[in-house]
Formats: sequence, C-alpha cells, structure tokens
Amino acid sequence: MADLSVNVAGVEFKNPIIPASGVFGYGREYEEFYPLSRLGGIATKGTTGTLRTGNLSPRIAETPAGMLNSVGLQNPGIDTFIEKELPNLLTKDTVILANIAGSTPEECAEVAAKLDKTDVHMIELNISCPNVKQGGAAFGTSCTSAEAVTAAVRKATSKPLVVKLSPNVTSIVDIAKAVESAGADALSMINTLLGMRIDVRTRRPILRNNVGGLSGPAILPVAVRMIWQTANAVSIPIIGMGGVSTGEDAIELMMAGASAVQVGAAIFTDPYAPIKIVDEMNDFLDANNIDSVREIIGTVKPW
Repeated sequence: MADLSVNVAGVEFKNPIIPASGVFGYGREYEEFYPLSRLGGIATKGTTGTLRTGNLSPRIAETPAGMLNSVGLQNPGIDTFIEKELPNLLTKDTVILANIAGSTPEECAEVAAKLDKTDVHMIELNISCPNVKQGGAAFGTSCTSAEAVTAAVRKATSKPLVVKLSPNVTSIVDIAKAVESAGADALSMINTLLGMRIDVRTRRPILRNNVGGLSGPAILPVAVRMIWQTANAVSIPIIGMGGVSTGEDAIELMMAGASAVQVGAAIFTDPYAPIKIVDEMNDFLDANNIDSVREIIGTVKPW
C-alpha cells in the first residue's frame, strides 16, 4: 500500500482526490454510497453572499466525450451554508474546501470573512465561472481584476486560500502569477472551457443560457498542458482538475505538476468514481514500486 498523503498549502490530505465544486453538493447524497472519510477532501458547491436560484433550464447538455453545464451558481447563500451544511461536513474526517464566488470583490471578501470565523480548512475562490453573466468570468480573464479580487479576499481571511483559474484566457500563466502575487496560497485549475451546442431542428442553443462550461474527458489534454505550464512558472502548489476519469488520468495531472486532483464530471456517470480513482492510483504506484504519490509530482520529462 503506497503512501497517498499529500500536503497543499500546509493542509494535510490523506489522499489527493477531491470531488470538485458543483458536482458533489454538500456530500449528503454520496454518503449513501461510501464514507466521506475515504476522500482526500471535498470542494463544496460554490457559495455566494446571498441565495442564488441559478440560470433557467435547460442547464445541462451532453457533448462528445463530455458535457456542458450552465447551472449558474445556484446556492442557498453563505449564512445558510455555515448554519446548515458546514457543521455536518466538518464531522466527516476529510478536508473541506469551501468554494466561494461573488459579483464583486467586496462580496467575495464578505463571504470569506464569514468563513474565517469557522473551522473550515481552506477557501477556494472561484474567479472563473464561465456561465455567470456577472462576476466570475470577468475576474478570471484579466490579470488586474484577478489580482484585485484575490487581494480583497486575502485581506478578509487567514485561511489557506486557493484560487480557481479559468482556461478561457490568452495566458493562464499570467493570471496565475497575478493571483500568486496577490497572496494566493495555491491554485486550482482548470475550470470548464466555454462551449455551445445548437439544436439543428429549432436553430436555438440547447442551453437556455446559450453557452456553458465544457467538462469531461475531452478537456483532459488542455488541463495537462495548462497545469504543466503554470507549475513551471509559480512557486505555490496546484490542485489539478479537468477531465479526470481514471487513476492514470490523476497521475498524469500530478506528473504535470499538480499536488492534488479534483474530480468533476466523472462523478455524474459513476458516483463511486473518486473512490475508484484512489484505488487505481494506489495500484499504479504499487505496480511501479513507488512508495509515495508525492514522488511523482512534477516529474514529467519534456523532450
């Protein structure tokens, strides 16, 4: 049995696998399948200052090797999250990353300030939601705005701060450097790629929001490339994500430079996906006589 523990920004994870924000809710439904303590961590559903009802449906569309979503940050608001969901999550013997978002830097900072008074382990700041008309997308596509919102949240909390980056940019490395300079303790990347599908019979977009975020196996090579580029340009750790469906996918992201891995769309097709990926990672390490998963981080050998 290999040592699967990792450390991200001073926080110890028993294994590197974390269900990504938005696919796992608050874990209640998945606890019917397995103990949440088997996970390295849980990234909670994105939480804003007040309740959001999200975008109009249809909000999900299938694509080749993936899916589009435009849920639009539907959530009950930070006060309800802290009162009703966080206490339960903190009993599950796993790391809790509270994912937060907002329409302004001030809203993001206010949410972070409320979480700073709780026992949540980490804050994941989403500056990269591609299907919300205000906020997320604008923050994540400009170095100036990414730096400003990160700095505002940094001032509001002493919790380890992970900033979630958008791939819908010219240079994700520049954005990463900007948020690192503003005080981010780690990065999570990549969020979904902006995409669109059209119903050829009605000539209307399938999604009511017209566009949505593409996730699933189709985006894995993009995630690998962006993580590798960023890992060679920043000194803070990276939580990788994007198209991970198997243990070897997760190993690939870690060899590119990720210290931990989030799993998203795969959970929709198989609720056991995170647990299977942990087991498959262990099998790979054992088969290759690798004692610790930490030994593979950033070990890709470019030609």
